[in-house]
Amino acid sequence: MPESESRTANTTSTARVVPATTAVIPISPAARWRAFWVCVSVAAITILDMTKVNVALPSIGEVLGATSTQLQLIVSGFVLTFGLVLVPMGRLGDQRSRRTLFIVGLSLYTVTSVMCALAPTATVLLVGRLLQGVAAGIQMPQVLGMAQELFQGKERARAFGLFGATIGVATAFGPTLGGLLIALGGPTDGWRLIFWMNVPLCLAAIGLALWLLPDTRTRSQRRVQLDPVGVLLFGASVVSLMWPFLFTTGAPTDNPARWWLLVAFALFVSAFIAWERHYAARGRNPLIPLKLFRIGSYRNGTLLQTAYFTAAPAMFLVTTLFLQIGLGLEPVYAGMVSIGFALASAVTSWVGGNLVSSHGRVVVVWGLVAMLACVGGLMLTALYAPPGWTPYIMAAIMTVGGAGGGLVIAPNQTLTLAEIPVKQGGVAGSVGQLGQRIGAAVGTAVALSLFYAAIYRETGAHDELVVYHDAYAFGMVSVALFLALAFVVSIVDLTARRRVDPRSSATDSPVP
Repeated sequence: MPESESRTANTTSTARVVPATTAVIPISPAARWRAFWVCVSVAAITILDMTKVNVALPSIGEVLGATSTQLQLIVSGFVLTFGLVLVPMGRLGDQRSRRTLFIVGLSLYTVTSVMCALAPTATVLLVGRLLQGVAAGIQMPQVLGMAQELFQGKERARAFGLFGATIGVATAFGPTLGGLLIALGGPTDGWRLIFWMNVPLCLAAIGLALWLLPDTRTRSQRRVQLDPVGVLLFGASVVSLMWPFLFTTGAPTDNPARWWLLVAFALFVSAFIAWERHYAARGRNPLIPLKLFRIGSYRNGTLLQTAYFTAAPAMFLVTTLFLQIGLGLEPVYAGMVSIGFALASAVTSWVGGNLVSSHGRVVVVWGLVAMLACVGGLMLTALYAPPGWTPYIMAAIMTVGGAGGGLVIAPNQTLTLAEIPVKQGGVAGSVGQLGQRIGAAVGTAVALSLFYAAIYRETGAHDELVVYHDAYAFGMVSVALFLALAFVVSIVDLTARRRVDPRSSATDSPVP
């Protein structure tokens, strides 16, 4: 298909999803899919580790005598270092070998998992988790970058559908798996099994990567350009934005001075944008090609997934807290409430990955409608359902939400990267994943603040169950607002595409 037709095909909501450029790895279809499943397995290991560690925090605190701040950093520190290296490693993968970065990231992840499993103190465990975040940030950008290079057209949409299904299952099953490992290993050492589990999985993934991943090394005599000033400004921007949210718990003892870091964030991000423009004007390769955001599908898709991931993790967290603290449900059973979400999401991610080629953004719109209905149903259940029936009703409602979530993540990923050139797929995907990580940190902090603030405010004024009902409702209001923002973005994008004259579609053309 000529390039002009490819561009036109992406201008309406019913357009076929056609990539801006073709796949560049000349291997057989069977070899491409084998390489893809290696990449997806690596992503699943990382996502599982992010979610299953959460349920181990009480055991870690008891065994290692960790403070509340250390426990917070064991989770949030991983997210912070993960976010810091995502974009630079995505840029490096675009310029050189994704296969090599996979091996490096997996090797470091294996070593740090052993370090965490053997940690004698909370400090050693914290350092291990920070380094684990670095390892995850090295390997994760290569997943979407490799998919960009392996597939095109309908195959790419199918691949993203399978990727979304796998990630959805890993996200929702993580807490349940963590709870089972703790029960298996006992209260003293059960949490160590969570980290030991990574070792054989990572070793197997390293062997498969060496065997099945194609070489994507760029044959070039030019030195790697990583824009060191841009990297420093980018890192300062990420830290100053995420730090105040990562240390927000909703407790009266939270230090309000942390919010001044948002002023520093505004300064750093302004300096970063100015530098990137200057760097590009000199003919160099900036850390983030700002021209990417001129592509409507990429700009809107990135904003939408950021808003969605600001809402979804917070929904899981406050629901689990309500079931455990408010209703007294055991952690493993509270985690099982979200299994329906995982299974439904896996199915509809596959379905949505196929539908998006013919129906476009409208698939995402209906997915967000289902998610909003899920949030409303969960709030009504918490407020009015009998406590004994609440977990079962919530599990059913979560299944509806999972069906909607699967229609959001995979199709939106396909639409977001549809017009991105293959050799910028790594950095483009990294920016999207960074948005997800920042969104999750911000959304969780906001929801937790509202949840615990209601508890601190109403304790003693009402009976305990009413207090937790109100706390859950306040926390879920923030989830609904962020999902509503994602819905508005999807409608704006859908409307804009329907209004575009195909003859003027050059405005949505890919970045050269």
